Amino acid sequence: MNPTWNKSIAALVLASALAGTALTAAAEEGVTDTAIRIGQTIGITGQIAGAVKELNEGANAYISQVNRQGGVHGRQIELITLDDKFDPALSAKNAEKLILEEHVFALFQNRGTPHTEAILPIMAANKVPLVGPSTGATILHTPVNPLLFNVRARYQSEIIKAVEQFSTIGINRIGLIHVDDSFGRDGLAGFNLAMAARKLTPAIIASFDRVKPDISAVVEATVKAAPQTVIIVSAAPTAASIIKLLRERGSKTQVMTLSNNSSAAFVKSLGANAPGIIVTQITPPPNLLSSRLGQEYKAASKATGATVSYAAMEGFVAAKVLVEGLRRAGRKLTREGFIKGLESIHDQDLGGLAVSYGPNDHTGSEFVELTIIGKDGKFRR
Repeated sequence: MNPTWNKSIAALVLASALAGTALTAAAEEGVTDTAIRIGQTIGITGQIAGAVKELNEGANAYISQVNRQGGVHGRQIELITLDDKFDPALSAKNAEKLILEEHVFALFQNRGTPHTEAILPIMAANKVPLVGPSTGATILHTPVNPLLFNVRARYQSEIIKAVEQFSTIGINRIGLIHVDDSFGRDGLAGFNLAMAARKLTPAIIASFDRVKPDISAVVEATVKAAPQTVIIVSAAPTAASIIKLLRERGSKTQVMTLSNNSSAAFVKSLGANAPGIIVTQITPPPNLLSSRLGQEYKAASKATGATVSYAAMEGFVAAKVLVEGLRRAGRKLTREGFIKGLESIHDQDLGGLAVSYGPNDHTGSEFVELTIIGKDGKFRR
């Protein structure tokens, strides 16, 4: 065989190999021809494990449905979840591992305000987007973070709506009990805005440490102040402990808490104290079959055995937004295209809940309503 011909063939083979290597190197992190790797750090164990279980069941119900139907542009969604035990420091370590070692394309649905704050620098350093953090903190909305896409409404919107409702029916002695961290301080800011707008003076404002809460002290102060209603801004276990002790001390004050506690696990933890507790919600009811969203959730949850709860519905909605962004980004998936895809969602009705984004707006949904826990342990509108 001609030596020159052999050299030409070798050169072509080498060029093809190099071209293949270049194409592989140019592919976006976490994306292959058959899969999209999505990372999640969340408290699978620890203080909020019950609510997280429901949240993830809802998200996985939708992702499983999408994968069964062929995925997104032929790619299956692979959700890689690491347990952060509801510890912000571990959230940061997990996010770093997901991005640098697991090479995920994007992050999805972590939980907690301090926990989200902890992963923001890692996201920024690696230009990795996050969709659907399960927190309504205002600091995650303003100023707009180009990599962070909220789905659920703000906590402050929940508190403002509640104070509006209470004052409308003549309840003016309203108190607040909040955890002393970025989540609780955000709730405090919303409470102060709502009360000032109605020229109302708080009956009491009491705070407690997140790691070592002195429940007895805040309950004693609340009983002494005797508010008509008290709003509790806290994770579910501590909120349940406060409610239990209030009732043991003879307080009949109306208690309200935020949507981060709208899970079946929270209701169960309240036991006999559950009836009459008001909880704000940031999605329509998961069992509302008159809505398209409710119908979709019924079918998806039946297929996977997911819990039918508001917490699960939050996860379901967040997953719908994630998938919509991936679809809009197209087959040639890049992080830049994904961000542009999400920002192209304008007033889209997901079946009873609208979400909207833009370059200067990463809020998502503004849906807020109040529910009350009935004697049967169900949330009633």
